[in-house]
Amino acid sequence: MKILLLGANGQIGWELQRSLSPLGEIKACTRKEADLEDPNALKPIIQTYQPEIIVNAAAYTSVDKAESEPEKAYRINAEAVSIMANEIKELDGLLIYYSTDYIFDGTKPTPYTEKDQPNPQSVYGKTKHQGEVIIKASGCNHIIFRTSWVYALRGANFVKTMIKLGKEREELKVVNDQIGVPTSAELIADITAFSLYKITQQENQLQKMVGIYHLTPMGEISWYSFAQFVFTEAEKHGEQLKVTPKKIIPITTSEYQITTNQKMAKRPANSRLDTKKLLEKSGFLLPPWQTHAKRLIKELYTS
Repeated sequence: MKILLLGANGQIGWELQRSLSPLGEIKACTRKEADLEDPNALKPIIQTYQPEIIVNAAAYTSVDKAESEPEKAYRINAEAVSIMANEIKELDGLLIYYSTDYIFDGTKPTPYTEKDQPNPQSVYGKTKHQGEVIIKASGCNHIIFRTSWVYALRGANFVKTMIKLGKEREELKVVNDQIGVPTSAELIADITAFSLYKITQQENQLQKMVGIYHLTPMGEISWYSFAQFVFTEAEKHGEQLKVTPKKIIPITTSEYQITTNQKMAKRPANSRLDTKKLLEKSGFLLPPWQTHAKRLIKELYTS
């Protein structure tokens, strides 16, 4: 099996290099080797390598910056994806694309299912949704994994930012009116690999798996409570924090926007994604979100 992995040095891409390696030959491209900001440069890469599977872990993910760079976000999250979809259709292969909770407006009181109507409120969310629409319209074989609140050992993310700020500041305010599920890049990569293995081992499994799936661990939490969890776990490993878990101050999203004094993209208040479809179609079990979060924080202090 020949797999073209794009965004190989990102949070998810780095984990995919590990999880996909037993499945076949992998061409792992970083931004330097395949810059999605120049979508036309993708064609010769795909046509030369002739992959059976494209796994696109590359994306424009700077949520706030996208508000002032909509064209760049569109080129990377939609236009480049169009080329991937059309090229992999010509090869009769499979495209795997990672989408986001930001395609929803966050007003639903319960977790979002795959059947809920997207209504993105930010440039980032709109371009990721456009990527989804383009893939489906192309007619290529595809699996779209929507996920949320991604973190990893590699790269910048909420877990590492909170620990850094907890060591530097005397006071820390964290939003308490946005609810979601922290999702480890390690889990995303493992479920991707398991899905591909299942497709290759079972007859007609590809057509059964084509579609959109919500992929997060089990459970839910606010950013404020997640920050408390991160600090509690960090302290268990000897971290000396100026801000203790009990001293974190909960604030609303509107209060946070005032304190930052900068233009921010609108965030969904409800980022919870219903994963029943993935569980039923795949037979996989998804762990509680705490499982990977504890593991990552431990690795921060033992690696």
